[in-house]
Amino acid sequence: MPASTHTLLVMGVSGSGKSSVARALAEELQGVLIDADDYHPAENIHKMRSGKPLSDKDREPWLCDLNQRLRDAKANEPIQVLACSALKESYRQQLRKGIEDWKVLFLHGDRPTLKARLEQRSGHFMPGNLLDSQLADLEEPMNAIRLDIRLPVDIILKQSLQELR
Repeated sequence: MPASTHTLLVMGVSGSGKSSVARALAEELQGVLIDADDYHPAENIHKMRSGKPLSDKDREPWLCDLNQRLRDAKANEPIQVLACSALKESYRQQLRKGIEDWKVLFLHGDRPTLKARLEQRSGHFMPGNLLDSQLADLEEPMNAIRLDIRLPVDIILKQSLQELR
């Protein structure tokens, strides 16, 4: 991995495998993992569990908190890996504030694959019926490493590492 790249955003809609890929990357690169789902305020989790999509206003304090966590981790850890939906460019800009060395890994897939994954998942606060709202909000990043979610995590990890070098 280039010496100048220390903060990695692993992004995509719910069910794309962000947490799994980010965990594997953080482990491989001996970096710190920040999983955005762990930091949602209770109100956001309640809203999503109720089947209601989050608004930009709902996300704003959460994104600010995640940005601060990244900057705090940067002070102590050489590599930070953030798993976050980061659906819109404005969200990614908020996450990136004050962070110069930034790479985006975009996990993309088709709706049927994503829907099937969400239907198989249990115990998560994000219901499958919010997939369409996430796909509608998604602004695909321009300068990102694109990774196909149909591939196994170990292959996605290998591709990620090759692209980051």
